[in-house]
Amino acid sequence: MAFDQIVLLGGVRTAFGDFGKSLRDVPLSALGAHVARASLQRSSIAPPDVDHLVFGLVGVVDHDGPFISRKVALDAGLPVESSALTVTRACGSGTQAIVSAAEQIATGHSRIALAAGGENFSRVPYVSRHLRYGAGRGPVEMEDGLDAIYRCPFSKALMGDTAEALAERFGYQRPAMDDWGFMSQQRAKAAMESGFLARQIEPIEVPDGRQGSRSFAIDEFPRPNVTREKLAALKPAFKANGTVTAGSSSGVTDGAACLVVAHQKALPGGVWPQARLVDYAVAGVPPEIMGAGPVPAIAKLLQRNDLEVADIDYFEINEAFAVVNLHAEKELGIARDRTNLYGGGISIGHPPGATGIRMTITAMQHLADTAGRYGVVSMCLGSGMGMAVLVENLQR
Repeated sequence: MAFDQIVLLGGVRTAFGDFGKSLRDVPLSALGAHVARASLQRSSIAPPDVDHLVFGLVGVVDHDGPFISRKVALDAGLPVESSALTVTRACGSGTQAIVSAAEQIATGHSRIALAAGGENFSRVPYVSRHLRYGAGRGPVEMEDGLDAIYRCPFSKALMGDTAEALAERFGYQRPAMDDWGFMSQQRAKAAMESGFLARQIEPIEVPDGRQGSRSFAIDEFPRPNVTREKLAALKPAFKANGTVTAGSSSGVTDGAACLVVAHQKALPGGVWPQARLVDYAVAGVPPEIMGAGPVPAIAKLLQRNDLEVADIDYFEINEAFAVVNLHAEKELGIARDRTNLYGGGISIGHPPGATGIRMTITAMQHLADTAGRYGVVSMCLGSGMGMAVLVENLQR
């Protein structure tokens, strides 16, 4: 399936909200519709010209959750005749939204589509498995619906435990993880101060108690003032005497993102694409070391396209945990000065439905700013996979 004519433009996201904070009272579909409208506006595409919307997520929340792609599409102004699809591929759900939209176009089922995605983990409910058919005497157990999202479906171990397993198997040490966590925070701080991140954020009105509402436009999770010493003092988060801490793990955050995906010949006159979607790859790894996923996924992607690591101008590799990036860096020989230059999951946060889209927007911005040609976006996937996409800058 050729992606020769599949182009990307109009990338936008919300600021990412910290867990339980600014976005907790905003339905996920409202976040999705907001970025969908903004993406169309930024790309000068009229809603009636869009025939498909794909929405990626892992956490189904709110009454419209099972139908969220259609809800977002119509609330964003797409025609009632348009189609909608919801996709889930663990931490690559946002990336899969881009790929699925491209596949719809490549097979002739769409011309111009929106690839959107997001999460509102703050709104994931608690559940009981005992009430539907009548509970017996005594206390009724409630389960945190978010807990299942962060557990391996095979071992039931937390994803942080798989990061510990990866570190132990390949000998990665805590100081290197703390160094990466500190670097992520410093890079996010610089990207906020320079305005780089602000360029991809569309402000949204959020509830604000007695004040009514306020504009939310700055990522809420970064810790720009954290010190290397403070990171070193954190206790292990998942295993006694372990190496993974909150400072080297991605943040639980809320937010949404969107890109226009189109056949180049379908774009209206005067509308210019930013990048081309070249290809993608998915590869499996043992679930117990799911963080190894980006290595075979990137290798497979490069091999499919007769490229080497040296041919790639910029990498965005999701910081699910710092050890994921350390492993990809070591195994693939990726230079640190070409990777995650504007922060990542550790500093900005990681809502899986939005992460891949946020990273793709970041890669597109970087390539446009630096006149680079190729960018690779990759992430590990809970359950034991890795995913990677290749984009080519068209604004050189």
